[in-house]
Amino acid sequence: MKIGYRTIKTAVGTPLAIWIAELLQLDNSVSAGILTILCTQVTRKKSFLAAWHRVAACLLAIILSFLLFETIGFHPISIGILLLVFIPITVMLRVSPGIVSSAVIILHLYNSHEITLDLIVNELILISVGIGVALIVNLYMPSLEATIRRKQVILERNFTKILKEIALYLREGDQSWAGEEITQTEKILKEANQLVGRDVENHVLRSEHPYHDYFEMRTKQFAILKRILPLVSKLPETSYSQCEQLAHFFSGLADSVHPGNTAVLFLEELNALRESFDEDPLPKTREEFETRAHLFQLLYEMENYLELKQSFKESDVQHRIRQKVQQ
Repeated sequence: MKIGYRTIKTAVGTPLAIWIAELLQLDNSVSAGILTILCTQVTRKKSFLAAWHRVAACLLAIILSFLLFETIGFHPISIGILLLVFIPITVMLRVSPGIVSSAVIILHLYNSHEITLDLIVNELILISVGIGVALIVNLYMPSLEATIRRKQVILERNFTKILKEIALYLREGDQSWAGEEITQTEKILKEANQLVGRDVENHVLRSEHPYHDYFEMRTKQFAILKRILPLVSKLPETSYSQCEQLAHFFSGLADSVHPGNTAVLFLEELNALRESFDEDPLPKTREEFETRAHLFQLLYEMENYLELKQSFKESDVQHRIRQKVQQ
């Protein structure tokens, strides 16, 4: 069983909020703990957003409760009417996540049978303590940089393996590869993009992430790799010379999978391959024609693959230049 940081922070913040509320001699002090539980989120931005939702909804609940309970009276039917009015307004104001915590405040006011200034002040302090403690414990967020970096290393290792297996198939027709790296890579890309999104939300004043463009580029490249696998399998053994050249190309590309910019060199090699294939005799049979079509489709896909890497590095360089200028 794994205990996450959110669980630990909730376990620490909830009793702390209740303890502070008891020290202040507030009525319904346990409600401060409920608010802390509801506002402790997985990222800083989500925590601030949850706090805003609950503060806005609770203030609205206090105002509507005062108007309806003092007008209609403290009857169960009053709660039903209040919710019929309160919930649509929170949805309209886009603070509906605060409905549950506001319901606690509404029931406090209803149970008092008399809404006084002291009672309202008590509820406002309860809200402040519960939400305040949640925001404080959520100030600490573990860095995800090391985890994201590990995902990058595994991802590049898988890309290398896939490219090497393509080269091996082209050279020897080896079909023993099970393709487990394909499934693993899909999972890693999904997890990496989620981690990048969480890390962005942990930095309130930052909307960009240095790994965002990288994993987006790799996601698009991976889609291309999945498309070329069927093309490679359709190349007949009779096109030995062309397959050998492609195998050499993929083998070199496999050895160069890293964040650095080597796309320009391989784009030049790809153009040389295209010119070489253009010089081959024109296809005479249907099979030769289909082989030629598969070859050029494969070259086209790999050109897109390399251009993605080239554009990523160019944007990365521009981003670093902007950072230096800002500094």
